[in-house]
Amino acid sequence: MTEEFHKPTKFSGSKFEGMKGGEDPATISRIAHDTAHALLGRVRDNPEPAVLNRLVEYTDEHGIDAVAELWSRSSPRSLPGALWRLYLVRAMIRQDPEGTAFTFQRGSEISVTIDQVVAGASTPTGPTEILELADEILRGVFEGDFAVALDRAAAFCRVTSEGCTSIADDVEVITPERATELTKRALRLARTAAELTSCARLWRMGGLE
Repeated sequence: MTEEFHKPTKFSGSKFEGMKGGEDPATISRIAHDTAHALLGRVRDNPEPAVLNRLVEYTDEHGIDAVAELWSRSSPRSLPGALWRLYLVRAMIRQDPEGTAFTFQRGSEISVTIDQVVAGASTPTGPTEILELADEILRGVFEGDFAVALDRAAAFCRVTSEGCTSIADDVEVITPERATELTKRALRLARTAAELTSCARLWRMGGLE
C-alpha cells in the first residue's frame, strides 16, 4: 500500500540527520519504537478531546510523509508499524472517499464473512460514511481498545480488497490496465489486513513491541 499514498508536505529529514548516528537502522528503529510507545501511552492515559482531534487530523495538515519519517520503516508486526498502517489506511480513504466507498460497498455485497460488521461502517456505505469510519478507527487507537481498532482496520482492508478484486473482474475485458491496478491494490490491502490482524493478536498477548 505504501507506494499509493504520497503527499508533498514532508517532515524534515534533518530531525534525524541532526542526531548522532541518526542514519543507523538500529537508532531509527529505537526512535520509532520510543515515539510510538510514548505517544500511545501519553494519550491513552489522558485522552483529552483536543489532543485526540489533533492526532487524528495530523496528517491532513502535515501530510502522510510526516508519519512515514517516524514509522514506515518499522517491522509490520510492531507498534510503530501498526500505527503507520492505520494512518496509511486513513490516508487512502481520505484521498479518494468516493472510490473507496464504492469498493468497500462492493466487497460488503459479496463477502461471506462478518468483516463488514467488524469494520463497523454504516450501510449503505457512501463517501461520508467511509470518512467517518476512517476517523472512528484511528480515534479508537487512542481512546478505545487498541486491538479492536486494529481488527476493524483489518476487516475494512479485507472487505475493500474483495471489492477491488470483484470490480477488476468486471472491467478486465474493457480496461485491462484498470483491472491490473485494482488487482494490485487488492493484494496490498490483503497483505495489510494480515499484518494488522497479527498486530492485534500480539497486542492481546502483550507482545506488540
